[in-house]
Formats: sequence, C-alpha cells, structure tokens
Amino acid sequence: MKLIRFAPLVCVAALLLSVPALAEEPPVVSAASYVLMDADSGRVLSERNCDEPRLIASTTKIMTALLVLERCDPDAVVEIDPAWTGIEGSTMYLASGQVMTVRDLLYGLMLASGNDAAVALACITAGDVDAFADLMNERAAELGCRNTHFENPNGLDGEEHYASARDLALITREAIKNPEFRRIVSTTSATVGELTYTNHNRLLRECEGVFGVKTGYTEAAGRTLVTCCERDGITLICVTLTDPDDWLDHAAMYDWAYDEYVLDDVVQQGSGWTLPVIGGVTDSVTALAEHPLPVLHREGESVSVLVRLPSFVYADVLRGDNAGSVTAFVDGTEVASAALIYGETVERERGQTRDILHQILSLPGLAERNIYALT
Repeated sequence: MKLIRFAPLVCVAALLLSVPALAEEPPVVSAASYVLMDADSGRVLSERNCDEPRLIASTTKIMTALLVLERCDPDAVVEIDPAWTGIEGSTMYLASGQVMTVRDLLYGLMLASGNDAAVALACITAGDVDAFADLMNERAAELGCRNTHFENPNGLDGEEHYASARDLALITREAIKNPEFRRIVSTTSATVGELTYTNHNRLLRECEGVFGVKTGYTEAAGRTLVTCCERDGITLICVTLTDPDDWLDHAAMYDWAYDEYVLDDVVQQGSGWTLPVIGGVTDSVTALAEHPLPVLHREGESVSVLVRLPSFVYADVLRGDNAGSVTAFVDGTEVASAALIYGETVERERGQTRDILHQILSLPGLAERNIYALT
C-alpha cells in the first residue's frame, strides 16, 4: 500500500522592523575571553574566545549556589563540622559547632565568597566535595556546557577545573530563574550571627540595572566577573575572564547593548491563523498566540517568523489545546518560540464518523502555503 503523507502548513513572515543602518561596534574589552548574552533567548550579542576553557576562580560558586538551591531547603538548620572550617582563601569565618541555616551559608558563599561556605554546602548537599563536583559536572552537561569541568565547589585553581565564558553565561542564565538566587546575589550586605558581609560586586551600586552575580580572583586566573543587568525589560548577562578592567568593561558593554538593541513583540498576543476543520459543526478554527513573542534585535538585522500549523484538523477540537508553534529568527538564527492554541471549541457534526483515512483521502491536495507576509 502506498503511504500518503500531507505536509504541515508552514508559514513564513519577513518582518522589516527597522531601516538598515550602520550599527555601532561593541566597545573594546580587555578580557582574554568574554561574552555578552541575552538572558531570555541565550543569543550571544558580542564575544571573544567565548568557548575557550579558562580558570574561573570564585565564579564557580554560581553553580554551587544553583545546585544547593535545587536540592536543599534554604531554611534547613545545620551544625558546622570542624572539617568545613579553615579552608584556604576567602572565608566567611565558619566556626566548629556553629548553628545556622543553609540560606546563611549561601549569603556567606555569594557575598563574602567564602570557600569554607562552599565546602560546607557541598558536604550538606552531596556528602563530600568529590560527590558534589560530580553533580556540578552532570548539571553543567544538562545545561549544554561543552567546555566546563569542575573539581571543587569554591573555584580554587586545579588542572581539571575550568569553564568557558559562554558556559558560565549558560549556568548563570539558569541560576537567575531562581528567585532565591536572585535575592541573594542582589543583596549588597547581609548579617549572619555577629558578622556582616558586604557584596564584592561594586556594579550593584555603580551600574544601572545590575542585580548580580559573582566576582572571582586567583593569581593564576586573574580577575573573573559575571554580572546580570536588566533595563527596559531586557535582561543581559556579561562574563569576562582574565580581565584587569572588568568593572569598566561590564558597564561599557551594558551601555552599548542597551543603546543598540530594542525589544519588539514580533507576534502580538491574540494574533490568529485560520485552519480548516473536517467533520465539525463549523468548517474552520482559529489558532491563537496565547502570549506575545518578544525578540531582541538591532538596526539592520533581519527578523523573520515561522508559523508551524497542521494543514487541517478534524473535529472534535478543544479550545486551549496545542495547535502548533511560532518561531522567531534574527539573521537566520532561532531566538524565540511559543506555542499556538486553538481559540474555539469545534464539536463534531452529528452523524459524522471518525474514519480519518476516508476523510483525508477525500480532501483536495493540501500543501505548504504562505498565509501572510509583512513588509
């Protein structure tokens, strides 16, 4: 028997959202490697050597905090083990027998950059540092990190402890989805017991919109910095590795990006496309965009939209069920997508059977069609 296939309805819209103009080049950055990323789409706006593995110092602690928050109750009360104290490098000054919450340790981790807090949290979460490092590597792989390997939770230099700027941005992109993480890294100071810790990230106070994330330094790694910034509904992530001018570089990159890029809803909420209905009380149904589809772009970039819908549907059709998808591209690269839903319920006409093969074979040929084009 010959297999008959009908192609789905694929619709392309070319959106000329701006008149091509000479775009301003990104500022010169002193870092050995860096990346500026759109947090919503993961699109890289500017980079240099962003896939090069490098020492990352205490920016490691972004992954540590993410894992702890995914696996532990921040309100859980713990007693500090002697083995978790006296760790080399930066510290939150843990004392044996001290009682505190996981949240207290997270503030010490992200504000004071406590290496002792990192070890304590690793052992609380996974039993020991090595087991926690395994979890870090598993989670990094899940997030699509290809040039990252962790040996410890604090970022002390190691031959097998490294990450790329892009990978750190991907980890941060996931971490800032957690409200508790955002609250901690955006805090300028916090008191735990008798000690008050001040956030090392001076851009929280000096750069508009910055709300985190983590500083780092070792002699071998140099200065490392990961920050996030939100202005006008646009959230960006900047990562610099081995950068002597990191504060100035991050501020300059944000000012450049917010001047150059705009956020447009290329599909409006409620936008609709009509599909034929077979065997229903009405002969069509609307596929709706339940939410707008925002796209970050700059002057001269080509923005296009691809709508994927079936060639037809057959009754019953239920309002709110998935109908297809809409995907946005900038210069041919996918940057955003959303589901489409049916806007109405279409019941089957009385007396109609669900002999699907008969219904399909009785249809005229349905093929790909352009249903709209905006210029």
